[in-house]
Amino acid sequence: MALTVQNFIKMANYYNQTAMMMSAICVQKGGIALENYAGRFFAADTLEFVAEYGRRLVDAGGEQITPQVRELAERFRTQFEAVRHLATPSQKPIYEMTLAEFEKFMNI
Repeated sequence: MALTVQNFIKMANYYNQTAMMMSAICVQKGGIALENYAGRFFAADTLEFVAEYGRRLVDAGGEQITPQVRELAERFRTQFEAVRHLATPSQKPIYEMTLAEFEKFMNI
């Protein structure tokens, strides 16, 4: 995928729509906390992808990237830092995880 501002905006919009849908689902299911929702891992992985894409776009674009896009990329990076612990840590299968790794992964 080519590093373009248009692709970054599309991914940012997709993540925002996903986050809104997750919030609506949590409310509909009786007000469960977002950190207890099963989709939190997917959302964190998606946010990681969007933040990394934004970082690469800003690094590659240099002075051609507008301040608004730079600010948006920084906002996603900051959001991701807050949920970094929810992102998929590795490709290690669950059956190879230690109990401590599994409990951390499942937020138990």
